[in-house]
Amino acid sequence: MPDSQLSNLIITEAMSGWRLDRALAALVQTLSRERIKALISSGHVADPAGSLVRDPALKVKPGLALTLIIPEPAPAHNEAQDIPLTIIYEDDHLLVVDKPAGLVVHPAAGNLDGTMVNALLHHCAGRLSSIGGVARPGIVHRIDKDTSGLLVVAKTDPAHEGLSAQFAKHSIHRLYVAVVAGVPKTLAGTVDAPLARSPANRKKIAIVGEGHGKRAVTHWTMEESLHHAARISCRLETGRTHQIRVHMASIGHALLGDPVYGRPRDGHKAILRELGFERQALHAAELGFLHPISGEALKFQSPIPNDIQMLLSALRA
Repeated sequence: MPDSQLSNLIITEAMSGWRLDRALAALVQTLSRERIKALISSGHVADPAGSLVRDPALKVKPGLALTLIIPEPAPAHNEAQDIPLTIIYEDDHLLVVDKPAGLVVHPAAGNLDGTMVNALLHHCAGRLSSIGGVARPGIVHRIDKDTSGLLVVAKTDPAHEGLSAQFAKHSIHRLYVAVVAGVPKTLAGTVDAPLARSPANRKKIAIVGEGHGKRAVTHWTMEESLHHAARISCRLETGRTHQIRVHMASIGHALLGDPVYGRPRDGHKAILRELGFERQALHAAELGFLHPISGEALKFQSPIPNDIQMLLSALRA
């Protein structure tokens, strides 16, 4: 089946100032707003001049005529693989997974299989929400490969949309445990600094000036003073890529073991080497949200994994 093209989608007076994804969702009611948002971001919307419009948050003006290309469904290239998963909650609409460090969430360049998505396709027999597309079925949010802890996965599109709305409103409870270099001078603090891809290194995230990135807010609390280090908890108000790693490094307390944003002092190097600890010391320990279908308040906890426990023991000694 070829791609379908919806032309002359005209913004009305009533839509003036709306976000582009909201306006198109009102004009094309057969597609969910999340699906339209994904199509905009992937270059499937064009203005009258034929230029691609890729910003779902663009404020629209009355009279603007747009063209939406709905691509032919791509054949699923992800294979179901029998990879063990620690599932701490599951129903007909969603499941909560306790991801181990080292497991990639979804396929990407360099990691085309052996991911959590491959494991989910096997566990759920392919019954996952389609909003994330072929590459990310069911994936509502993600954590880094070498971060451990809790993730919620959507089985149905309504569940995906409901969870995404809570993430957008920043109403999801997410608490992380981290081990950082140095002992903070205060018991708690907040880092409110926008983040974007680093112009110097596209593989890194950097703090940028106002208006040049996405707002990112991390609330941290010191839980335990260690040997030239500390165990802290971080509550995310927003959830940006590498947010905790960049924010804590920016205030002089990079995560131990972080190969990108951290520079461990000699004493820590010896401990990390002796333990064979080769990841950032970060664990998604708590996850809470309203069930997107029933409305029930759900909250889950994951214990600190053994490798971080061993690191903590070594730093206490």
